[in-house]
Amino acid sequence: MNTELSASLGTVEGKRDALVKDLKAIVADADALLREMASATTEGFTATRTKVEGKLGEAKARLDTARLAVAERAKGAADTTHEYVRDNPWKTVAVSAVAGLVIGFLLRHHGCAGASCARSAGDSAG
Repeated sequence: MNTELSASLGTVEGKRDALVKDLKAIVADADALLREMASATTEGFTATRTKVEGKLGEAKARLDTARLAVAERAKGAADTTHEYVRDNPWKTVAVSAVAGLVIGFLLRHHGCAGASCARSAGDSAG
């Protein structure tokens, strides 16, 4: 199962890199479009605008694909967790109980420091 998650992570990272590359290309094309507008030839403006719109469409498609890949990965992790809890309920209860005890211990002793802790313990005893 870890191999499966690692493989999907690689896929997500690859899609993210491609998306970043596409977004950088869109920014560069938008910059070129602004420069084209300065010279204001209709043909050049139209060609650059079409190019920017195409890049934007590609970036949107890649973003949607990356979103779906992340959602699938999250679903896989949730399914794996659910399966583990279902197959090992007592282990899960034990780990949760130990975690609760450790957190409780840390919180109890974290708020008590030095003389103020000793003073409050003496006040509650008497």
